[in-house]
Amino acid sequence: MPALALFVAAAAGAADRNQHKRVGGIDVYYGIMPAAIAGEHPAPHPEKSMHRGAPSGKDRYHLVVALVGADGQRINDAKVEATVGELGMAGRRVTLEAMPVADAMSYGNYVTLKGRGPYRIAIEAHLPGRERPLEALFDYRR
Repeated sequence: MPALALFVAAAAGAADRNQHKRVGGIDVYYGIMPAAIAGEHPAPHPEKSMHRGAPSGKDRYHLVVALVGADGQRINDAKVEATVGELGMAGRRVTLEAMPVADAMSYGNYVTLKGRGPYRIAIEAHLPGRERPLEALFDYRR
């Protein structure tokens, strides 16, 4: 499970790398790793085929988002989207699919990061019982 280990390590140090924000009482964490890492799993492993399989190419990355409530529990029933693009440019919007990994829910999908960056990652999470979506903006450099 190298992808999971990488995400857990990234989340642990996220505050130091601006990969964490608290918005409306919800902690939003994100991590980005090369798509090829997900493709390294053996065929029966669920991470090998998630999001219709890991795309090839040097500009392809796996974006993973975790949402944690004020009670410290992962939020399992959100609808999450992200818009990713270079700062000042129009981004591409993707739906982040639910990813149950090691008894914890995350949301993810593959994105393309071409160019030199920096990039803007806009996370939008629709949570049950909330009228307005939760929005968190992050700047990212490869």
